Amino acid sequence: MPTVTAADIDRMTTSLFLAEGDSAAKRSRFWILLVLAAVIATAGVIADSTATVIGAMIVAPLMTPIIGTALAVVLADRLNALRSAFLVLAGAACVVAIAFALGLLIQIPVVAESNTQVAARVSPRLIDLIAALATGAVGAFALCRDDVSDTLPGVAIAISLVPPLAVVGLTLESGEPSQSLGALLLFGTNVAAIIAMGTLVLLIYRVRETAADTGRMVGQLNGLTLGIVAAMVLLVAVPLGIGSYQVYQQELIKRKATPVANSWAEASGWLVTEVGYRQGLLRIIALGPPPEIDEKELRRQLDDAGLEDVDARVTLVVGGARDLPAHRSR
Repeated sequence: MPTVTAADIDRMTTSLFLAEGDSAAKRSRFWILLVLAAVIATAGVIADSTATVIGAMIVAPLMTPIIGTALAVVLADRLNALRSAFLVLAGAACVVAIAFALGLLIQIPVVAESNTQVAARVSPRLIDLIAALATGAVGAFALCRDDVSDTLPGVAIAISLVPPLAVVGLTLESGEPSQSLGALLLFGTNVAAIIAMGTLVLLIYRVRETAADTGRMVGQLNGLTLGIVAAMVLLVAVPLGIGSYQVYQQELIKRKATPVANSWAEASGWLVTEVGYRQGLLRIIALGPPPEIDEKELRRQLDDAGLEDVDARVTLVVGGARDLPAHRSR
């Protein structure tokens, strides 16, 4: 069985419990890094910049109190569990508030329809939970083994904590509460997965036994506590399963509609530039020369393809595109 040493216990508790050691310095570092990560993440989402968002993931310190919660659960340390959980909640609220405030400075709404960073975080699926569970296991493993601590930057990038919270604030400010809930679900999924897998890995590494042998106070870990941790994962798994099914249904509709739309457009010399399915509506954009193409024929073909129950909207762009070269002085 893998185990940790007394030195490992001291290292873990000192790094994860902000109340131990130089608490003032650790708290100031946490809040300064969190505010900076929130600003970077929000700016990255607004600019639709993946590189900037990744930078925020590396800077963000939220992983510390989340793993700290798992360690406190394993040690049955209620005080540090409450402290760590409070830091997670307070930190999350801080990021959302900063993102909302920065969103007020932007004239255009930051929503999934026009921003890929938002779109990637408002419709979490079961695969996100699986990825979060694996990432949480890696994070706890790196905590137990200081010789693999160089993997932590990769863990920070793999797990998405601050960016979803930035999306929550921005979409709230943009008047899209349903998208905010989706991003909040992604954050909650990641937190639940990290705590659950962190707890499991720390138990496997016999952290409780080693801590008790070194003279540290270790409380009684009962089945109810472990049941609550497992219930957290199950709680987020239900909406993620529903979301996964909805995404599958949307992709199925798009796969059926795309060849039908392309065939309908090509028969009249037109071109379909987009086929999408959002908010219960199949959206098709077609581009071509005048006169307008017959959209009723498209409805008939969609019905024949088994999409008679799907509402559709076709946008006809007549006339095509024209190049307008600038008059440059020679």
